[in-house]
Order: sequence, then C-alpha cells, then structure tokens
Amino acid sequence: MVLPLANNRRHNKKPDNHNSLEKTMSDIYHPGNRQLQDAFGTRPLADRVNELIIQPEIGDEEREFITSRNMFFISTVDPDGQPTVSYKGGETGFIRVLNSKTIAFPLYDGNGMFFSAGNIKASPNVGLLFIDFENPHRLRLHGKATVSADDELMDSYHEAQLIVRIAVTNTFINCPRYIHPATSDEQSIYVPVEGKETPDPEWKSWEVVTDVLPDKKP
Repeated sequence: MVLPLANNRRHNKKPDNHNSLEKTMSDIYHPGNRQLQDAFGTRPLADRVNELIIQPEIGDEEREFITSRNMFFISTVDPDGQPTVSYKGGETGFIRVLNSKTIAFPLYDGNGMFFSAGNIKASPNVGLLFIDFENPHRLRLHGKATVSADDELMDSYHEAQLIVRIAVTNTFINCPRYIHPATSDEQSIYVPVEGKETPDPEWKSWEVVTDVLPDKKP
C-alpha cells in the first residue's frame, strides 16, 4: 500500500509506545475490522496506517484540499441506523474550514426529502468523502454534525436553505489507486450563484409533482 498523499511529517513519524497506540486504535477498529484484518494478515499494516495517517483534526494540507473542492459525498444514518449517502455540490470553495476541528457547508434546494438534514437532526454521526478526479486524491472526514436555518453563515451563501456544521473527530487520506481519472472544466448550471437566476430542474415541470411543489421564496 502506498501513502503518497500524507505529508512528510506523517511519513517520517516514529511509532509511539504500544500503550498510547492501542488506545487510539481501539477507537478506530471494532471486532469486525479486527476479525478480517487477522484473517487476511493485515493487522500490523492496519495499525501502521492508523498511526501514520489518521488525524484528530484538519491540518494545512487537508484544509487546502477541502476548500478546493466543488463536490463531496456525505453519509448519514437515521434513528434506526439505516444509512444513506448523498452527493453535495456547489461553487468551488463552498465547503469552509472554520478551524482545525470544524467545517461548514450549505444545503441548497433539493427534492424535498431532506434525508441528510433530517438524519443529522436525529443522529449526528456523519462520514464525508472528498475526491479529486483530475489528480487522483481522496480524503475521508468523520464527525458529528448539526444543521440550522439560523446559522450566521446563512447570509454568506446565495439561496442556502440550511447550514451544516461538522465537529471533526478524525480525517485520513486514502490510497487513490482505484480512482478513475476524469476532467471537467464546467460547473453545473443549477449551482446558486450571486447575481444569476438559478434555473429549475426539469423534473419540477413534470405534471405528477407540480401540484405539490412548495411556493418559491421571493
């Protein structure tokens, strides 16, 4: 396994003593992980990966990568533990790193189901995946989220309906070898941009939903 995207400080990091590592690892790996690690002989590798790249906060490299993204995936769970995953997109930089332990981003108009936001209200645990498809690179972030329509950041995001803040519990860089390279210079025309009218998606003109669409805010 190659760890090319963690910084040199992490690459050159010497193993801590066994006791301090074991406490950290017990928080990361559960018995199911350990069972498979032992079956495939990867427990020492898993321990070393944890030691080298799993961090409790956002560093400078992670901050630069997160704020350069215009999309990410977020996984949430409902009160019964049923997971869902959503794609979130916006203008480049719409995810803000407020400090080393906090990120924030807006939720825009969607399909009205409010899966992600509703799940966050019921269960705060979330997982995020940031990917660069042009220069294969990916970063995971785990944390506890809150969602609010009264957040002070609301006015700084054009057409935001809600603001999500995430208190970071850990971040780590993944090996990018299975990322298929792709390029795109275009931004979705549906991303809200100050000074431009945001078009409605085609599905909102379908007769089967027009009678249940909420009124547009002025």
